[in-house]
Amino acid sequence: MDNNLYITKEQKVDLEKELKELSSTKRQEIIEALEFAKSLGDLSENAEYHQAREAQGKNEARIKEIEYILKTAIVSSGSKTGVIKVGSHVVVQKKGTKEQKEYKMVGPEEADMASGKLSYKSPLGAALFEHKKGDEVTFSTPGGQSTYTIIDVK
Repeated sequence: MDNNLYITKEQKVDLEKELKELSSTKRQEIIEALEFAKSLGDLSENAEYHQAREAQGKNEARIKEIEYILKTAIVSSGSKTGVIKVGSHVVVQKKGTKEQKEYKMVGPEEADMASGKLSYKSPLGAALFEHKKGDEVTFSTPGGQSTYTIIDVK
């Protein structure tokens, strides 16, 4: 697997919304909290001030992280060639079972197994990435090797 960062179109929109919120509303709230805390006097023992500074640091770090992701990530909406990419919907079947599971391949920030969103960086996601319908993939788990057959790619 290459070292590129991939995100879905939906994740790009969500990140842009989050960036706007953090850069405007949240940043302003923190500035106001800092101003209030400064008005309380002695900054060395001012818990409100230190808490606001910590919030400011976390907010600015998240802004930088989102800006980096939006600048460097490749936006993917799946594959028209049947090869599994970020944005693809894939149906798999674990070897030795009849149960089939469907996942949407997503970037790490968007992953949510309960919603069927599988990160392409997870063990199963990495094994499936860039394979196609009919392929069999094997990967390591804490319980040993697992093998899945790709039933469908949409």
